[in-house]
Amino acid sequence: MLKSQRLAVLPIDSYDLDSELSILDSHEYDGKYDAFTFGAWQSHVLANGSGADSDTAFRPHEGSLTLTELGKQLPNIMSLVSAHFPLDRLQWVRAFSLRDGIIAPHVDFLEWATPGLRVQVPLRTSDEALHSENDTVYGIRRGEVWEIHSTDPHSARSTSQTARLTLCLDFSDADAPLDIRGTVPATEPIRVVERPEPTAAELEELIDSGRNFTPETMRASFRPFAALHFDRRAHATAAFDWYIEAARRSGDTDIVAKAEAFRTYCVEKRGDGEAFDW
Repeated sequence: MLKSQRLAVLPIDSYDLDSELSILDSHEYDGKYDAFTFGAWQSHVLANGSGADSDTAFRPHEGSLTLTELGKQLPNIMSLVSAHFPLDRLQWVRAFSLRDGIIAPHVDFLEWATPGLRVQVPLRTSDEALHSENDTVYGIRRGEVWEIHSTDPHSARSTSQTARLTLCLDFSDADAPLDIRGTVPATEPIRVVERPEPTAAELEELIDSGRNFTPETMRASFRPFAALHFDRRAHATAAFDWYIEAARRSGDTDIVAKAEAFRTYCVEKRGDGEAFDW
């Protein structure tokens, strides 16, 4: 059962976004969330509580929303936001870029007692860009507004060489309905991807790769573990089960401990501002 929901569809073709998407393509990312990401994933802050471009670490805040210098360069994207969403609850506006990359399965809002409401709207995407939630893999089309169920394990992957660009809007008060204005009717069903079961041989090859794990290579080695559940029927957190089992084949207790700690950091427990040290 998919807990994330398609809330609406926006008339995205009414907005001239191409030149602004090019600005996002060339904007530098500070690497704040590199521990979670593999390949080319980036987060760009358009508006936050301070207005500072350097303020990139998401956290709930009190007070009004302030455009960053990047956000000031993107009037059409910000016009889309203000035309369709309530600004009084909006705390962060970010754009996520994903090109030939993957995000480790993770749970958001572990750092805070009260989760917020997270919405994503693809501005540029393709069939190669997919999301996962628990054991379900699904696609989000351009202009669709999705409430991401961020407190269950979830992930995203794109194998395209063209960056998928997605608006991420974070609102306070997760339990209150979100008033989205100016929508258009959905014309296509929700896209859920069916996958075959992994074979024993596939799992054995993946897990046996752990014999070659070293402290220097184990971070990069996680990527195929995260990727498999997009192609084979498995729960997102199975990536960590396979990875820890693979780490044991290295015969190095420090590598096993690091693999177990990464699972804890991604899906179980994480402190405010805590960074994972590979």
